[in-house]
Parts: sequence; C-alpha cells; structure tokens
Amino acid sequence: MHDFKKLLVWQKAHSLAVHVDRAVRSIRNPERASLRNQIVRSAGSIPANIVEGRSQRSEADFRRFLGYSLASAAELEYHLILARDVGVVSEQKFNALVGQLIEVRRMLHGLVTKLTPTPSTKL
Repeated sequence: MHDFKKLLVWQKAHSLAVHVDRAVRSIRNPERASLRNQIVRSAGSIPANIVEGRSQRSEADFRRFLGYSLASAAELEYHLILARDVGVVSEQKFNALVGQLIEVRRMLHGLVTKLTPTPSTKL
C-alpha cells in the first residue's frame, strides 16, 4: 500500500477541503444548508478519491480515481460560483478558494498525464 499522505497533490487537496469547510461554516440559512453540504462534500471528495485511488493495484485504476477527483473539483468550482452569486460566500473567500482549487486541479492533471502510458511509435 502506498502512503497517500506523501503525495503533494493530496496535501493540497486536503488543505483545500479544510479551508472550504471553514469558509462555509458560517452559512446558517436553512434554505442554503443543501448548498453548504454539497460544497463540503465535493471538496472532501477530491482528496478522498486520491486516497482511494492510491490504494488500487494498478496505475490505470489510480488514474481513474484521479479522474473522479477532477470531476469533484469541477463540481466544487460550480458550487462555489453559485455560493458567491447568491451572496453566501464573499468575493474574497471565493477568490482564495478558487485559487487553491486551480492549483489542485493543475496538479491532478499533471499526475494523470504522468501516469498515462505513451503509445509506442512504430517505424
């Protein structure tokens, strides 16, 4: 089993999930509870899928779970946009969180690229 905690992308994704949780904790409006929950769930899903993928037997399976992390990152971005636009997350919090999210997404893309086999060239 590989130690996921050594992966910088997991460390950054975990940090993002913690920051997201803290940022939306102040959303108390019962009408926005489902939005708050979706934000927290999608943020937590990013590092959770990295962990689950890291425990797989093959790089192809790991790559698949990294894809799930990327999908959760896209979902989180939308939920943050919605939270900003309905006024439950400030522009400042939004910008900080999206900045972290972009960094995590770039790292995930880089890792997926690194794990993607290159086709052998035939002469």
